[in-house]
Amino acid sequence: MNVPLCCPDITDLEVEYVTRVLRSGQLSLGPRVVEFEEKFAAYAGARYAIAVNSGTSALHLAVRALGIGGGDEVITTSFSFVASANCLLYEYALPVFVDVDPHTFNLDPREIQRFIQSCCAVNTKSGALTDVRTGRRIRAILPVHVFGLPCDMDAIMRIAQKYNLQVIEDACEALGAEYKGRQVGTFGDIGVFAFYPNKQMTTGEGGMIVTNDERTATLCRSLRNQGRGVERDWLSHARLGYNYRLSDIHSALGLAQLERIEELLRGRTRTAALYEQALSGHPLIKLPPSIANCTRSWFVYPIQLPLSDCSLRDQLLTQLRAQGIGCQAYFPAIHLQPYFQQDYWAQKHFLPRTEAASKTCLVLPMFSSATEGQIRHVSKTLLELLETQSVSLAGAAHLRRDTPSGNRSSEGRDHAHSRMQPHVTTDKLIADAQS
Repeated sequence: MNVPLCCPDITDLEVEYVTRVLRSGQLSLGPRVVEFEEKFAAYAGARYAIAVNSGTSALHLAVRALGIGGGDEVITTSFSFVASANCLLYEYALPVFVDVDPHTFNLDPREIQRFIQSCCAVNTKSGALTDVRTGRRIRAILPVHVFGLPCDMDAIMRIAQKYNLQVIEDACEALGAEYKGRQVGTFGDIGVFAFYPNKQMTTGEGGMIVTNDERTATLCRSLRNQGRGVERDWLSHARLGYNYRLSDIHSALGLAQLERIEELLRGRTRTAALYEQALSGHPLIKLPPSIANCTRSWFVYPIQLPLSDCSLRDQLLTQLRAQGIGCQAYFPAIHLQPYFQQDYWAQKHFLPRTEAASKTCLVLPMFSSATEGQIRHVSKTLLELLETQSVSLAGAAHLRRDTPSGNRSSEGRDHAHSRMQPHVTTDKLIADAQS
């Protein structure tokens, strides 16, 4: 059985709405875009919503609309898709990566505070926060709600208010997620969502900016439309802008998906519950946590495997794909990406939690229309592969102990032997095999 990593949930309603637009002759800059924006703003709980052609475009416009640019730095996470850092580089600002919470994989407010206290100073005259290592001004925090789990927004907003920092929420993976009963994306100055086909809802390609600030909304509408002003004179451009518009075709698809959003989210929640039922209790699998005051929106189903230099995770990735099961190693750390390492903005310091997560996380197929049979097949195949790996690791551990080594004391061998008693979990077998 082949099971894709993601699959958009398209019904006759989506086909009908898109067909209406195709037959109307108004394929872009028409009424469906405005309707989509208004209904999305109402759903998210924001005053304004601005539709664009991707989540990346939305992030870029958010950075530009807040005036972040050359000479500025923004505190963010390296455990994310590259767009959340690229949007800063587009405007010649630099990301400052701080480590994540190892439990949630989200930006850790304690690490933000630690960075500020150890690396920054407040200008007594202007109140600006400056990175003393680079002389650049810290302008904002960009938290990413990773895998659809809300960040600790209370703590992040307290830090932002204390140091007069702006906040851009990357909620591209978290449509429908709530923090203390409030939709994510609405805590900061600007929130950003994405509608790629692997997301909770899709427009094919697309994104949305939400804000409660009228000036920001007006500016984003101009920037996405080649810098045109509100008067919409087609050949009058008030500022440098971009063609980041979303068409009426895409908006029609979005309207149908938004009508079905609760159904789509329930389907993903059901899928996650099936995984939890099938995989809980396995000694090699750490399941995604439930966090107090947070309602997760299931973008993917992430599991974490023991830290073993990626070998176990990567072997499973290859084996699952060979059996027709879509899976992915989310996320490679941004600061270790080749283009980051090759250029002047390379971050030198170690992010141990981020790098550990990057080596151990594996995401399994997640989509609202997944059947119980598909999820049980994925789970059964994963458990069978892990059983094979456990036997191999146990054999490797025995070989290690039976091989004489001048570097091991008898005390060390006795300690290793004690860890091989039947009650010992298989994650310790990995440590034995590699010791």
